[in-house]
Amino acid sequence: MKFNAWSIGLKATLTILTLALFATGTCAVAQDETLLYSFESHLKDGKTPTAGLIFDGSGNLYGTTSTGGADNGGIVFELTPTSGGGWTETLLHNFKRKDGTDPGAALIFDAAGDLYGTTTYGGPSNSGSVFRLTPKTGGGWTNAVLHTFNGNDGAYPYAALIFDAAGNLYGTTAGGGSHNLGTVFELTPKSGGGWKEKVLHNFNTNGKDGSAPFAGLIFDAAGNLYGATTQGGNLTECGDFGCGIVFELTPSTGGGWKEKILHTFSGPDGNEPFASLIFDTAGNLYGTTASGGADNHGTVFELTSKSGGGWKEKVLHNFNTNGKDGNNPRSSLIFDAAGNLYGTTVSPYGTAFELMPEARGPWTLKALHIFDFNGTDGVDPYAGLIFDAAGNLYGTTSGGGAHDSGAVFEITP
Repeated sequence: MKFNAWSIGLKATLTILTLALFATGTCAVAQDETLLYSFESHLKDGKTPTAGLIFDGSGNLYGTTSTGGADNGGIVFELTPTSGGGWTETLLHNFKRKDGTDPGAALIFDAAGDLYGTTTYGGPSNSGSVFRLTPKTGGGWTNAVLHTFNGNDGAYPYAALIFDAAGNLYGTTAGGGSHNLGTVFELTPKSGGGWKEKVLHNFNTNGKDGSAPFAGLIFDAAGNLYGATTQGGNLTECGDFGCGIVFELTPSTGGGWKEKILHTFSGPDGNEPFASLIFDTAGNLYGTTASGGADNHGTVFELTSKSGGGWKEKVLHNFNTNGKDGNNPRSSLIFDAAGNLYGTTVSPYGTAFELMPEARGPWTLKALHIFDFNGTDGVDPYAGLIFDAAGNLYGTTSGGGAHDSGAVFEITP
């Protein structure tokens, strides 16, 4: 399935496989899942959390929901562990159309404890915004809109932001720009207050470049940016839209940024990379594709730089219909200290998985949790996972839970 660059991937419907297919050959796993919080209603509380979570230094969790809240534009929330067990939710902000709606990306902190994020829609042009939430001394949080997109400078920022060492923000928009195929942008704080946006790259229609970058960015040690686009690349592959690319942006000495395409997906090696990439300690890149692969249910892949230049892709895992490992991974991956990878799949009802490297041969996948078809433990985890200091995993499901409005969960070994 392909997505138009002006659409948001969450709104598209993934193929749901039958329960009987998923139940065949399910594996036993030594993991316990606990629902920490079930979102209650679209008016009082948030609904449909599609973004991942972050911790603060005190062990509180922060996240967003893409809908719900007083104006049904989504919320920012905090979950605080209580001394007697359980977690308490505090609603930090209700989004309205003027300051953005549909926050679909994870938040980030700055050194002062302010939260930064994006909204996919809303603002004067309904093209999304970048916002900052600052804690007030007497309690509560103040929201400031740092930038609203107008289409020409990008539209529909779906991914999380990143900082550079100087405090500038970087991100992507899934649409807009000079070719209406998405952008990479930078936001720089101005000395007199406010922020200035600069478009670093406009994705184009030259038949090689990508389009619709739903994924966020990462830096390498030299200050180069890396990302992926869900569509584009070789337009003869995967229908009329292309299967997506992995790209690098390098700052030029005279100003500007130069794009280099590191890999163009063709379908059998993956299709639709929605999630941000990660590095290992050796400088190799890892990511997921939501479809494609040997069974067209998505992949986990690795990109390794070659000594003579260029990058080589290797598919570490093809998701299939054996009922054990789920389908359609749309989340970023994380490493543990031993070099194992962790992530989630969306279909049929979702899984949390671990991929373990073998000394020789392919990586081995273990399902840590298989979400149930009735949704009581959550369903459709679009976002990735995070660790706490004890090695427990935390994430969100966009649906299910006690009120079928989404949930926050913990998986404990």
